[in-house]
Amino acid sequence: MDGIYKEHAQMIFKYLMSLCKEEQLAEELTQETFYRAIKSSNRYDGTCKISTWLCQIAKHIWYQELDKRARKGTSELNDETPSTNTSIEEAICLKENKMELMKQIYKLEQTSKEVVLLRITGAFSFKEIGEILNKNENWARVTYYRAKQKIAKGEII
Repeated sequence: MDGIYKEHAQMIFKYLMSLCKEEQLAEELTQETFYRAIKSSNRYDGTCKISTWLCQIAKHIWYQELDKRARKGTSELNDETPSTNTSIEEAICLKENKMELMKQIYKLEQTSKEVVLLRITGAFSFKEIGEILNKNENWARVTYYRAKQKIAKGEII
């Protein structure tokens, strides 16, 4: 398991960083991912890459963290301090636009949502996204483009 950790820890950290955008939390969740992987290693059947299996574990841990935050009433989105060059009105509009975009993204189908979230953070290339989701680079590009089009055209229900 030590070799698996050395080979995949950085990728899992980047994946979690793209989801939570908090370095310390991403480090904690990475450690939790490998802890759970060790505990459930007997359930790994080899039908997918180890990296895909680890990303699935990490994703479920992230969802559990979101549920825990929702129960506590804390927000998973960080508030940014507006710069002095931005008026209060502009800062409020920017925050509302970001919130609306995130609402639209969360209405997407699960795989499209994952691709968009991985991509918009800027942390992952389409090749890496394809690898994480056990698909190819072209699939990741097409999925991202179609999701972006649905959001732009307002086709999300």
